[in-house]
Amino acid sequence: MYGYVVAALAGAILAFFLDPDRGRSRRAVTADRLAALARRGARAAERQRRRVAADAYGIGRKVAHADGGDEVDLDDATLAQKVMSELFRDGSLPKGALNVNAENGVVYLRGEVERPELIVEIVERARRIGGVVDVEDLLHLPARPRPGPDL
Repeated sequence: MYGYVVAALAGAILAFFLDPDRGRSRRAVTADRLAALARRGARAAERQRRRVAADAYGIGRKVAHADGGDEVDLDDATLAQKVMSELFRDGSLPKGALNVNAENGVVYLRGEVERPELIVEIVERARRIGGVVDVEDLLHLPARPRPGPDL
């Protein structure tokens, strides 16, 4: 049964492409469409290759600089900017509520944070940044007084 279906389908395809009146144009259109499909596939493969190569290069750069051993000695303003950039990169931290300062490599974090676990996360993330010698945690919760020197 399937043999008859396959034979009928093959006959219909041959009749479609070998038709004396329109067969030549149908073959040309089919060849053009197949060539276009091959070009689209080649372009997609090239885009994928470039993306994977760029990702691999980026991962290599991250690994090469992960230990922070080749860090340039940063001045305090640059270090504070670097810490702010790293902390606020993902957007989940309250940017307007935090103040970041640096002095001799020590980063001072001041401000009001909604949850205690967020304070721990912010301090730990700041400690992992290259160039940071120490982190002084002056963050507080909304209902608590802000920490500071005893007067």
